[in-house]
Amino acid sequence: MTMLAVNNLIAGHGLLTAVRDVSFDVEAGEVLGVIGANGAGKTTLFRTLAGVHSANSGSIALDGVDVTALSASRRVAGGIAMVPEGRRLFVDMTVRENLQVAGENGRSGAWTLSTVLAALPVLTSLLNVVTGGLSGGQRQAVAIGRALMSNPKVLLLDEVSLGLSPVAIEGLYEQLAGLKGRGDTAMIVVEQDLDRAMAFSDRVICMLEGRIALEGRPRVLGKPAITEAYFGLTHPESTHA
Repeated sequence: MTMLAVNNLIAGHGLLTAVRDVSFDVEAGEVLGVIGANGAGKTTLFRTLAGVHSANSGSIALDGVDVTALSASRRVAGGIAMVPEGRRLFVDMTVRENLQVAGENGRSGAWTLSTVLAALPVLTSLLNVVTGGLSGGQRQAVAIGRALMSNPKVLLLDEVSLGLSPVAIEGLYEQLAGLKGRGDTAMIVVEQDLDRAMAFSDRVICMLEGRIALEGRPRVLGKPAITEAYFGLTHPESTHA
């Protein structure tokens, strides 16, 4: 079942077009990895999907419903949640308060405080801790938990491992693997680590200068082809596998 369908999306900042004619689908329970060098358009794509940026043209459909013109808050209510680069938590509030705020502004569903804590047990002992005092890995777990509290159909994870220690990254991806195993939420993950992206994703798209340069299943594409697309060594037309 297609959970998110993006068709011929064009978006940017002012006169700069950062996303150029991008199209892809994501199924329920599927993980789509988005890779590409800095400036490839990944973050603008995510912010456009979440409603933070407006699309210049093209369409975004969530579970069959066109959400292209909806505000960010209405997309959250409809089922799109983003874990942004840099976490952007309420640092003067406790973990519990951060989670509860998200729960009050999202959809009703299976994700509650108790189910989020079961999925992300690292948060259980941190509920009454002010978020500003947490480590990077702990903050990232809170950011993911906050997104889950809105009961998303599609979870956008932008640079989830950025700035984390290797140990924190391992712990984070163990938790994400648990979420993936549930099979009820589509995930789109921006990840700079190619090996990590290939191992965790069911499919990957590699962006180059705002376009999709390569798309397919990691094991079929192979790391050499993905690396070439990442650095712009392949023909700029989209390639599928």
